[in-house]
Amino acid sequence: MMTAAEFSPEQVRARAHCTADAAGGLTFDVVRPGGDEERWDAGLLLCRRTTGFGGAAEEVRLPLVPTAAGVLRAALPSTMTLTEGVWNAYFTAGDGGRVRLLPGTHDLRSLVNRVPRSGRTWLGVRIPYTTQRGNLALRAWQRWPHVEVTDPLVADGALALRGRLYGAELGERARLEVVPRGRRRALATAGARADGAGFLAVLPLAGLRPPPGDGYELWLRPAPDAPRIRVARILDDVADKQHRMRHPAVPLADGRHRARLGYTGANDLLLRVEEERPAR
Repeated sequence: MMTAAEFSPEQVRARAHCTADAAGGLTFDVVRPGGDEERWDAGLLLCRRTTGFGGAAEEVRLPLVPTAAGVLRAALPSTMTLTEGVWNAYFTAGDGGRVRLLPGTHDLRSLVNRVPRSGRTWLGVRIPYTTQRGNLALRAWQRWPHVEVTDPLVADGALALRGRLYGAELGERARLEVVPRGRRRALATAGARADGAGFLAVLPLAGLRPPPGDGYELWLRPAPDAPRIRVARILDDVADKQHRMRHPAVPLADGRHRARLGYTGANDLLLRVEEERPAR
């Protein structure tokens, strides 16, 4: 396999501009400075990052087709599945070499407040973003059914959570479940009722204490005999809410604890209950 040093300079600095459509598909326009010649052996290679030992490597190669001088285009249709996780993006030529792509402009306006189409059997979400090292990557989700949180709020000693349920029916005995992260059994529950096109659940926080792990997971169980569904926020253009979306810590009535909403690295909603810090 060729290394980055074996590529010509215009291949090394290839940059991809991304455009998302309302169905969840992505178009990549790859610009190679100085690469005006047409190439029909080029591709955009997506490689999923593996975690831990024994993880199976996955790759998806999308053909790059010349569309203008120095521009090659690849399409990732909404009908193509990607395993949930982070996918690194590479430019590859016919000889099998690869080099990381640089990010260009990202037109993701169609992803904001996206509403999945009815009648589908799975939901695919892909959001391009810039890594800490300045490379192009995709964050992919594949879920169904799905619970999308729209307006979470901690106030007056309670968690008020509004959201939308896709791919399942909200029953009269639907419940919001609070589960210590890494555990299976719910520590607290609250009823969830229909609220317009979505649902509303209000969970009193009195009695909740800091869990042994990193916060509480939030799940919706649409009916007593139905599997529970993780509450997340993925139907927008923010790939990493864990570091980009901060909620304030709200003191609880006991004066010793405070509650804060946040997100995991997969954009699943997380509730943290912390010891109140003494004033200095």
